[in-house]
Amino acid sequence: MTSVLYERDGRIARITLNRPEVLNAIDDEMPGALSDAVARADADPAVHVMLLSGAGRAFCSGYDLKRYAGGERGGGDGGYVGQEMPWDPIQDYAFMWANTQHFMALWRALKPVVCKVHGLALAGGSDIALCADLTLIAEDAEIGYMPARVWGCPTTAMWVYRLGPEKAKRLLFTGDRIAGSEAAGMGLVLKAVPACALDDEVETLARRMAGVPVNQLAMQKLVINQAIEATGLVNTQRLATIFDGITRHSPEGLNFRKRAEEVGWKQAVRERDDGSWDWTLDRPIEGSD
Repeated sequence: MTSVLYERDGRIARITLNRPEVLNAIDDEMPGALSDAVARADADPAVHVMLLSGAGRAFCSGYDLKRYAGGERGGGDGGYVGQEMPWDPIQDYAFMWANTQHFMALWRALKPVVCKVHGLALAGGSDIALCADLTLIAEDAEIGYMPARVWGCPTTAMWVYRLGPEKAKRLLFTGDRIAGSEAAGMGLVLKAVPACALDDEVETLARRMAGVPVNQLAMQKLVINQAIEATGLVNTQRLATIFDGITRHSPEGLNFRKRAEEVGWKQAVRERDDGSWDWTLDRPIEGSD
């Protein structure tokens, strides 16, 4: 079963993240498969708009921590996101930069991408959702980058470009997950609607856009994206990707990985997100429940 599905429906290319049994968690295959699907849609003259969504109960829960943090790393790479020490920063950078560029295929495509978020868009899943041109979300869905607390830095850096510095700091200093309604209210996404209305809202928008000539859509996208890229987007992403590797190999990052291997990644993530574990001293925070 492929991790990304592709279907053309008239003028709309439907791209679907397809690991529903793990809430579409990102594995080694998904970033490249996503980029390939985007390239396929961009090369098809019949496609005017891409619609990105997730199969099952969520859009994307982030990187598959069972593989990357929980000690079940399989494959032939040994898990680049958590190397054994001594750490090779260039090996790490090459792996994460490639994934970031795969996600940014959504941004670089000539044709617009509408992203539909239901359930969850967390950590690396938020990176994917925020690279789209227009993101619509269910009011009860949750979006956030919890690894900002330990073991991560969002490599696409789209939080600051969508929110501005102060609101981006508000979310990345805490790693809080926020509801879709709050995300729309602060300008992180285009719009939040009740979950029961999300499909209709996204379809209406995509079909409205699909009636515009492809060249018109491409020109508007290129002009707007150029204004963002001129501020130094690529340089920001390079720095974020370097820092992402450092976060996973800092003393606290190594303690997080060790904790995940000892007690399981789910408990380690709970302790990270609720603030009950001191990652510097590698022990519970006094007074926490």
